Amino acid sequence: MTSRRQRRVASLIHRELSQILLFESKDPRVHDVTITDVEVTADLQLARVYFRVVGGETQTQEALDGLMHAKGYLRTQLAGRLELRLTPDLSFEVDRTAEYAQRIEELLEQIAASETPNAPA
Repeated sequence: MTSRRQRRVASLIHRELSQILLFESKDPRVHDVTITDVEVTADLQLARVYFRVVGGETQTQEALDGLMHAKGYLRTQLAGRLELRLTPDLSFEVDRTAEYAQRIEELLEQIAASETPNAPA
């Protein structure tokens, strides 16, 4: 169960990272990155940042590489903006929920198609 403080810190990190990536980042690999969610551990030491990129696996891998390269810069920028004693370490993960939802939708359509009785001609 997440505490109110965890949710507030996650929300602040989400907002500030989005602003930094949108307006201050000079790396072209991270310009199309959309931060979808941030989860913070109970001790506020680690923030898991979920992101999505429009494009294929190549663009996603390039964005992940760009985020990992900019990790120190992003953490330094967050430290200046957040009023926390310690700034959480950042861990970046690709958000696969859209792909997962699409796969479930395809499976449900297959089930529905196999269960419909053939109409007599």
